[in-house]
Amino acid sequence: MKSPLAICLGLGIMLAPMVAGAADADTDRSSARTYVKDSAITAKVKARLASDKMSSLAKIKVDTDRDGVVYLSGTVASQSEAERAITVARETEGVRTVQSDLKVSPSK
Repeated sequence: MKSPLAICLGLGIMLAPMVAGAADADTDRSSARTYVKDSAITAKVKARLASDKMSSLAKIKVDTDRDGVVYLSGTVASQSEAERAITVARETEGVRTVQSDLKVSPSK
């Protein structure tokens, strides 16, 4: 028979991944289907930005919540580039609205 300490240790090791998953930053993911939908929208926005050949693409972070709200953050080279990124995101299928926290930081 195993000792109670060994049993508790074994259970702790088995449950650790579930506890770590519960602390995920994406707490708005109410189901796997919602998460996949959000990820698909995010991927579509990123693909459209890439096809638009935006020079600051690598510095733009895109995230989508369960309600189809896309959040843009990061830095862009100009105000017109920020406006273009917002327009591209807005025109992407599945996007309900866009929240932008893009900062203009002209390259040197």
